[in-house]
Amino acid sequence: MSDPVMKKSQFKVWFLIPLIVFAGLIVMFFARLGKPTEVVIDNALNRPVPTFDLPLLSDPSKNVTNADLPKTPFLINVWGSWCPTCIVEHPYLMQLHEQGVPIVGVNYKDELENANGYLADGGDPFLFSFRDYSGSFAIDLGLTGAPETFVVDSENNIRQHIIGEVAEENWKARIEPCVALLNKLGEQQADLSAADTAKNIAEVCK
Repeated sequence: MSDPVMKKSQFKVWFLIPLIVFAGLIVMFFARLGKPTEVVIDNALNRPVPTFDLPLLSDPSKNVTNADLPKTPFLINVWGSWCPTCIVEHPYLMQLHEQGVPIVGVNYKDELENANGYLADGGDPFLFSFRDYSGSFAIDLGLTGAPETFVVDSENNIRQHIIGEVAEENWKARIEPCVALLNKLGEQQADLSAADTAKNIAEVCK
């Protein structure tokens, strides 16, 4: 015959486990308060833009590839019409477009009609956008969630990864200095793989 006291003790232990787990989660939550949420994805940097062959958003009967990317430094912006932060970001991308900043769009896991309607309503800041309906290209790129922006040099190497929206503050503080340096080095036909040059890029484009 089982001991009623032992049964009662076992019941108390099983009852306490969820409370202990919950308390641990609360401690972790408060430990994160006030700390930055942006995560730097190091494995997204200093490597070529992943190979792609995907439909052009404006004409899905045509595909674009890496050969269609600009030969000068540019931005890759991953966006979707379903993405609330993309909507917030969009007017600033239009400002950058008006300033002559080249941006290639990656339309991420979106419906064709919704994506084209989004650009028709808000304006199109992109040199072109291509469809990544499966999300496989964005994953290869290093995406954690839309919107995200990648600064690419003239040799099509990723040099900076911005998580979240592009806005005036991070454009002025982080992105514009990186783009300016890459443009300067491109004009000088610098060897972007040279140790001193790569170190300078890493410092400015951090």
